[in-house]
Amino acid sequence: MAILRFNQTNFNFRFLEPHNIKKAMVVSAALILISIGSLIVQGLNFGLDFTGGTLVEVGYEQAADLEKIRAQLSAGGYADAVVQHFGTDKEVLIRLGVHADKKNDVLSNEVLALLRADGATIKMRRAEFVGPQVGKELVEDGGLAILYTLIGLLIYVTLRFEKRFSVGAVVALVHDSLITLGFFSLFQWEFDLTVLAAVLAIIGYSLNDTIVVFDRIRDNFLKLRKGTPTEVMNISINQTLIRTLVTSITTLLVVLALFFLGGELIHNFAAALIIGIIVGTYSSIYVASAITLKLGLTKLDLMPVEKEGEDMDDLEQMP
Repeated sequence: MAILRFNQTNFNFRFLEPHNIKKAMVVSAALILISIGSLIVQGLNFGLDFTGGTLVEVGYEQAADLEKIRAQLSAGGYADAVVQHFGTDKEVLIRLGVHADKKNDVLSNEVLALLRADGATIKMRRAEFVGPQVGKELVEDGGLAILYTLIGLLIYVTLRFEKRFSVGAVVALVHDSLITLGFFSLFQWEFDLTVLAAVLAIIGYSLNDTIVVFDRIRDNFLKLRKGTPTEVMNISINQTLIRTLVTSITTLLVVLALFFLGGELIHNFAAALIIGIIVGTYSSIYVASAITLKLGLTKLDLMPVEKEGEDMDDLEQMP
């Protein structure tokens, strides 16, 4: 039976043919294994939000030279300092690791003195200290936030669709989150609260894309009664392909602008979203839909359940 007979688009990609699913599963398995291995061996490079330390914000009269500031701090014994613009090129944010031998006010004054050594006019905007215990609690709370999100989405998809759909959707969300975390672990990019927010945003984005595909699959299972499950799901994915690509590309354009033009403060946030959008678009087809198909979904699973005696009630109401 030709798939084009049912298709309402010009696309006829056979995404869920067995050989294509096998190739996709090999790619996904490899990425997940690399991600888990890196997370076990290297872990995440947690930022100041999680590890604790001191944050110092200073203001210059002229545009600040970040490379010069880094050199000044490194020469003064603060080689671990993270320096970035904050808001404008005159405002500078400096993140320092934990220095247990120095109090917060002493540390911030030393940093200010190092930067003023060449005669520059600098004003202290603020100095904040994040304790290691607070950082540890944030790590735990962040992990629980992701876990609770996945559980809540599992319940939502189960209630809205069918249990096979919910399994496919949640596996896809775990897949996307793990691969995103794997990239940050593998390349040791800094993982802070903004990146955690990006991971949660990725979960929402990926689920939205998956639900659009699932909605069309559910509708087509009831309309295309002569099609096999593989045919019906391929048709559904092709019918939603334009919507998926347009949404992904337009979102990527915005995130790429943030990545290249948004400054260091949101650089890793944008990087996480870029990875998540690409992986999430892929997983909607080759993880969520493929797993749902492999679990044996048929049109009988989606047929509305008839209540006992419903036919008799209809007959009694007839004139």
